[in-house]
Amino acid sequence: MTRRAGYLSLALAVAAGLGAAAVQSAAVEWPSVGAMSAAALAVRLLTAAAVALGAYGIYLFVIAAVERHTTSKRRFHDLRSVLRLAFGAAALVGVFGAVTEQWLGVLFSLGVVGFAVTFALQQPLFSLLGWVYILVKRPYGIGDRVRIDDAKGDVIDVDFLVTTLWEINGDLVTTNQPSGRIVTVPNSVVLSAAVFNYSWEEFPYVWNELAVQVAYETDLEFARAEMVAAADDFIGDEMARNVARYREVLAETAVELEVKDRPAVNVKQEESWVELRLRYLVHPRRGQRVRNELYERILQRFNDHPDRVKFPVSRNR
Repeated sequence: MTRRAGYLSLALAVAAGLGAAAVQSAAVEWPSVGAMSAAALAVRLLTAAAVALGAYGIYLFVIAAVERHTTSKRRFHDLRSVLRLAFGAAALVGVFGAVTEQWLGVLFSLGVVGFAVTFALQQPLFSLLGWVYILVKRPYGIGDRVRIDDAKGDVIDVDFLVTTLWEINGDLVTTNQPSGRIVTVPNSVVLSAAVFNYSWEEFPYVWNELAVQVAYETDLEFARAEMVAAADDFIGDEMARNVARYREVLAETAVELEVKDRPAVNVKQEESWVELRLRYLVHPRRGQRVRNELYERILQRFNDHPDRVKFPVSRNR
């Protein structure tokens, strides 16, 4: 479809160029439009149309070629945005140059206008700078789950001025579930606010915790072992593979951490109960499903041994 539109656009560009040449060489007396003859005006407009259509056709062919040779959707999206800006700027200069026939004057005028726009449109320009920062530093990309300022969601588009998120949580739902809404965040926010990326390309996993409260009469060593066994049976091998990658990423930094490659349980004492916190590694989009499954498996194991695992009597469930 893109190639077909490109062929059509180039064909129209050629037709407009031939039309301009035909009008310019025609020995016909054209009426005047103001201080300019209709023939000269027609030539300029047809030339401008040829430039615009030609630039658009070439852009479509380049985009089609990039899409064929790019396997990453994120990289293709970034390249498409850069090419769109470059071809758009070139076409704009070409169209104004064709209409005015003053190429250097157009470039100078665009420079003066750009200088004036810098003061009049500061926020959009900051957003454009934010877009450049996103392309260069890669704090996030298409498909990442992020939190930007107060907005959290999955990135579905990064435009010149805004980033669009498929909202997660929000004020409608909880437990990291999509709300069905989209949120647009100005790109300028990344220059002044913290950006949290939960699924960045180098390591798309996060550490989660599942807390279970038990009574002080519980055999804590047994309960911890049961929780670890339940988690190890479910996600142990997958977690070990992901932790190996986590260690590779850590080795590229100056940070030194002791990382366990299997699920582990930490103990936190409260006034009326003991809280057992299961720590494990998971992909953020599977976080809630894995949590639900682990909770069911752990409760099943605990309920199979009521003599060794006791729950707080005054618990709220």
